Amino acid sequence: MIGPAVKPSFEYVKRPVRILSVSVRILALMTAENAPRPRGRTTEPSASFSVSLERGLRILSAFAGDRSTLGIADLARAVGLNKSTTYRYVATLTKLEYVQQDPETRKYFLGPRVVDLGFAAIDSMELPRVAAPLLQALADETGFTVSMGLSDGPDVVYVDRRRSNRRSSLAMDLNLHAGSRLPAYCTSMGKVLLAYKDHATLRQILDRVDLARRGPRTITNREQLMAALAKVRQSGVAVNDEELAPGLRSFAAPVHDRTGEVVAAVNIAVHLTIAPTSVDMLAGRVEPALRRTAAEISRRLGHRPTS
Repeated sequence: MIGPAVKPSFEYVKRPVRILSVSVRILALMTAENAPRPRGRTTEPSASFSVSLERGLRILSAFAGDRSTLGIADLARAVGLNKSTTYRYVATLTKLEYVQQDPETRKYFLGPRVVDLGFAAIDSMELPRVAAPLLQALADETGFTVSMGLSDGPDVVYVDRRRSNRRSSLAMDLNLHAGSRLPAYCTSMGKVLLAYKDHATLRQILDRVDLARRGPRTITNREQLMAALAKVRQSGVAVNDEELAPGLRSFAAPVHDRTGEVVAAVNIAVHLTIAPTSVDMLAGRVEPALRRTAAEISRRLGHRPTS
């Protein structure tokens, strides 16, 4: 049985181009601030260093974070170039479809070629390769939709989403896919990723978040959210009980790397029309397999629990 198609009205999933912050981070690693320089020559680039390429990548990197749409003046200030020089680089990037221009505002935003790079980066990452068969196995075992996400500031970015291959699949369609993003505070994966942040980082993230009501049970009070996150850290599982959308429940567990850091979260999504039961009963049904899968992904990444 296939669950009802639920189409969230979130700005986050209307513009999958927002995944670009992931690829922008990768591009930023190639800019002058991060590029290796020869010893003893900190002020001049080496013969193998392309200043033009550096400038182009710095322009792309300027779109990171909340700066998704920028004008020529904004870009010029961000990269430290004059407007005419910046325009020449932007015109080239536009022609190559790395940047696009809004015809009404005349401002620019990242284009489809950067989306391609973002997906290519995700595909080449160790984590998705390691996790993919285990996520599919979890979806097949439970019959529910399984996803994995990464933290990006106040959001969770989906990097994989699996439906069961079983004929009697209980999967649901939320119009989500790799590259979609949702607010972390009202999603199970997001709450896992927030729960394991250090206090200072968590405070900085929440200072930027409007705890708006998105579902009938959304936590809109900061103190209550902090208490919920503390509970997640203690139990190792986060629950979303209609906090994101009516009828939607999900359960998430953390994925640790070899250093013990939480680098991702795995969740199982269930709709009330598919499993009209209490949260506790549903948790008893899916949590063991969820915990086992997250632990196995962590183990394959080199994590070894200390206790």
